[in-house]
Amino acid sequence: IMDNNVEQAAAKSKPADSSTAPAIAAAAGSGSGAPSLANANANANSTFWKNSGRRVPGRPSPKREFERLAGTGLGAGVGMVSTFRDYQQSVSDAWDTGDDEFCIISSSEAAAAAVGAGDTARISRQVSQTVALNVIETHSRNQNHNASKLASECATDVASSRSTAEEDRRSLPDSNENRSRLRNYPGRPQLQKISSNCQDSEYETKIEKFQVLLDSPQLDLVALKKISWSGVPRKMRAVSWRLLSKYLPPSSERRMAVLESKRQGYQDLRHNYFRVDSQDETQQDTYRQIHIDVPRMNPQIPLFQQKLVQEMFERVLFIWAIRHPASGYVQGINDLVTPFFIVFLQEALSPDTDLEKYDMAALPEETRNIIEADSFWCLSKFLDCIQDNYIFAQLGIQEKVNQLKDLIQRIDVNLHRHLQTHGVDYLQFSFRWMNNLLTRELPLHCTIRLWDTYLAESDGFALFHLYVCAAFLLHWKEQLMQQNDFQASRGPRFGLMLLLQNLPTHNWSDRQINVLLAEAFRLKFTYADAPKHLETKS
Repeated sequence: IMDNNVEQAAAKSKPADSSTAPAIAAAAGSGSGAPSLANANANANSTFWKNSGRRVPGRPSPKREFERLAGTGLGAGVGMVSTFRDYQQSVSDAWDTGDDEFCIISSSEAAAAAVGAGDTARISRQVSQTVALNVIETHSRNQNHNASKLASECATDVASSRSTAEEDRRSLPDSNENRSRLRNYPGRPQLQKISSNCQDSEYETKIEKFQVLLDSPQLDLVALKKISWSGVPRKMRAVSWRLLSKYLPPSSERRMAVLESKRQGYQDLRHNYFRVDSQDETQQDTYRQIHIDVPRMNPQIPLFQQKLVQEMFERVLFIWAIRHPASGYVQGINDLVTPFFIVFLQEALSPDTDLEKYDMAALPEETRNIIEADSFWCLSKFLDCIQDNYIFAQLGIQEKVNQLKDLIQRIDVNLHRHLQTHGVDYLQFSFRWMNNLLTRELPLHCTIRLWDTYLAESDGFALFHLYVCAAFLLHWKEQLMQQNDFQASRGPRFGLMLLLQNLPTHNWSDRQINVLLAEAFRLKFTYADAPKHLETKS
C-alpha cells in the first residue's frame, strides 16, 4: 500500500496512500519493516549505520536542534546550510551511498565505518541463555558510550557543515552512475544483495567440526543442529541444509542413492505435472499467478531476470502447489525458494564467482537440474511445519500476528501503546514478516544466515520465528517511539508506517543477525515455557 514513488510525492506533497483496504491485502503488499533490540545498539565501532554516531531518522528536528545550538553561540553565523547539513546527516543512513545526490557520505566516513565494522566481538557458539544475556549487556554499554560521543560531535558538525558539503559534492564522480542506481523508496522492497559483507573467516574454525560430523558413518543430527545454530560455513552449507531439512538420511552409505532417487523423482514430477497447456482451469490460474510473481523477485539482480532462472522457479512453485492442494500457491512462497536456490548454486560454482551477474546458460543442464530438484525437495521439507500459514484465509499467520501483539504487550507495554495510539495495526506490518519469513526485510545473505538457525531449531522454526519477529520489532523501539504520526510525507520524521515498512537493514551483516537471534533466544527462554504471560489479564 506504500508503493509511491518519490516523483509523485514531490509533485503532490501528499502523504502516501493509507487506504483502509482489508488488512491482509494491505499487509501483503507493504514495504520493509522492523523495531529495536532494546538496549542492543552497537557502538561506533560496530554499528551498522553508515554514519556511526550520527542522528537517525526520527531524532529531534534538525531545525530545533540548530536553534538550540545557536542560542548557546555554537551555531552563530552558520545559516540554513548548516540546518540542511544537519538534516542530511539525520537521514543519510536510511539509503545507500549515492542513492540521492544530496545524501552523500564522504569516502573517509565510509572507510571508517567499514573498518569499525570489523572490530565487533563475536557471539559465542554455545547456544545458551547466558551468552544471549552477555550479548545484550555488551551492546547496552556500547550504547551509553555512543551517546556521549554523539554529544561531543554535535557542535563541531554544525560549524564544519558548509565546507564538508562542498567537499562531498566535489568528490562525487562526474557520471550518471549514482543517479542510475535503484533507490530504496519508502514502501518498496529493499535491494536484496547476494554478497555478504561478513568475513567468511569467522566460520573457518568451525569447518573442521562440521567435517568430522559429516564424514561420520552415522550422522549425529543433534550435534549438527547444535553447531549449525550459530551459523554454517559457506562451503559446508549446502550439504548441511540438505541434512537439516531431512532431505538426506543420517547414514552416509545411503546418501548418494537417496539423492539420485529424489532427483530422478523430481524429473518425473516435472514430466507428469508441469504442463503449461493443461486444460485444468485451476492449474491455469495457479500457473498464471506464479508467472506474474516470479519476475518481480529481486528485480535489481540480473541473475533473477534470466529466463532460465525464472523457468526453474516456475516449475518448483507450480509442482509444489499441485502436490499441496490444501494450500496451493500463495504469494510469498516464491521468496522462500530463493535462499535454497542461491545456496545450491554457490555449491556448484567457485567461491569468487559473482552470482548477481552469473549467466546460468554457462552451467551444464545436469547441474541446473540438480539445483532445481534440491531446491524443490528442501522447500517442501522446510514448509511442512508452517503449511497452516498458506491454507485458506491464512489462519496460521493471523494467529501468529495476534501472538506477536500479545507478546509485545507483555514485554514492552510502552511501545505497544505507542503503536495502538497512532492507529498502527500489527497486521499491517507483521503479516509480511510471517508470510515471507523476513525475506523482504533483510538482505539475502542475512536471510541465509537466519535460516541456518531456523533449520537447526530442534522443535521446528515456527515458534522461534515469532520471537525473532518480536526481537526485530523491539530492535527499532527508539526510532519508533520518536515517530508521532501514522504516516508523514516529508521532513525528518518518516511516520510509523513508512518506518515499519522501510526499515534500514540494507547494511546488515551476520553480526546483526547474531545479535537478533541472541535476543530472540532470550525472549523464547523467558516466555515460551510461561504461557500465562500470553493470557489476557482479567
